[in-house]
Amino acid sequence: MVNKKTTLILAMIVFSVWVAAAARTKLHSINGKEGQFASSPPTDDGICKTMVEPRGYICHEHTVTTKDGYILSMQRMPNSRSGQSAKNPPVLLQHGLMMDGITWLLNSPTESLAFILADNGYDVWIANTRGTKYSSKHESLSPSDQAYWEWSWDELVTYDLTSFVQFVYNNTGKKLHYAGHSLGTLMAFASFSENKLLNKIRSAALLSPIAHLAHVLSPLARTVSEIFLAEDMYWLGLHEFSPRAKPAVQLLEYFCSQPGINCSDLMIYFTGQNCCLNSSTADTFLKHEPQPTATKNIIHLAQMIRTGTIAMYDYGAVENMNHYGQSTPPLYNVTSIPNDFPLFMSYGGKDLLSDTDDVKLLLQNLKNHNANKLVVQYINNYAHADFVFGFNANQLVYNPLMAFLNLN
Repeated sequence: MVNKKTTLILAMIVFSVWVAAAARTKLHSINGKEGQFASSPPTDDGICKTMVEPRGYICHEHTVTTKDGYILSMQRMPNSRSGQSAKNPPVLLQHGLMMDGITWLLNSPTESLAFILADNGYDVWIANTRGTKYSSKHESLSPSDQAYWEWSWDELVTYDLTSFVQFVYNNTGKKLHYAGHSLGTLMAFASFSENKLLNKIRSAALLSPIAHLAHVLSPLARTVSEIFLAEDMYWLGLHEFSPRAKPAVQLLEYFCSQPGINCSDLMIYFTGQNCCLNSSTADTFLKHEPQPTATKNIIHLAQMIRTGTIAMYDYGAVENMNHYGQSTPPLYNVTSIPNDFPLFMSYGGKDLLSDTDDVKLLLQNLKNHNANKLVVQYINNYAHADFVFGFNANQLVYNPLMAFLNLN
């Protein structure tokens, strides 16, 4: 077990991350047109050039502008490594919290879901949500502006996810499969519960599903929630959470040098004890991740941990009346997801974020789902990151996932 002293020190690191974020120099925004769908010119440090093409795959960079002005990056892999064009429907891959599209590309082509899908004839599209390295532009705002970070996962559902799905649908003319990890599953549940996008999506594969969060066992996530750390930082004017800021990295290095502290697997404090990550994947991960997010997004997730509800952002009774016309934030009703919509869910016994008790509550919400439209997989020794970085996920998770897609 992680002791309280260690957890509080880690919480101090989180504090320093936000403080560092306030002083960072940001990218400048660029002008664009609302709703614009466009291809992006290739860049030397883009995901296509750095992560996909060196493995022998064709990759195209795209951008999509959301209705609230964020200019988001997408990558398309339309062929297998052999060069054969995709014959199966498109698949949209949506990453989780403080990650980006590189999530799906970190392992070898035989171990990473994006490459596996492409080699199995699927038209692969990779999403990057607002605030991440390749989606840091806006029509009128810069990431150095507080207003740029005025969003939570509500906006990711309403704007980012909607734009990604519409973009793929517009460019292919086909309904698409959706695959999400962690926060990417919460985005899907929220959207589907409001009957959004279902006319454009064939099925959804959800890895480490996040919906209810009352039983989260992650000591770092729970400590941040219980001491209202994100709320304090927000009211201090620190609206960006950037875990790669230099002062935070330096403090982490100091923390790891202290007697009795083992930092060989820092993710255990957040995700649980991942069973199946290799060192080369960890090294590649640290070159690219984690990514910034909004402090408000962390507040929203902390609210879910404290309340146990799947609800919109809670602004407080007075502001809730202004935003929602009621004193409490509206709930996302997962039970309203159509019972005949195909769902694949895979969760792990060692996951401290997608806790088994929370997943069981989610499954109770879906108890009336058509049995032949719901596939549930449980992997006892898997933690949160194993589902996207595990060296054996191709056999344990992706083969069943592929069978599910082939049926739908």
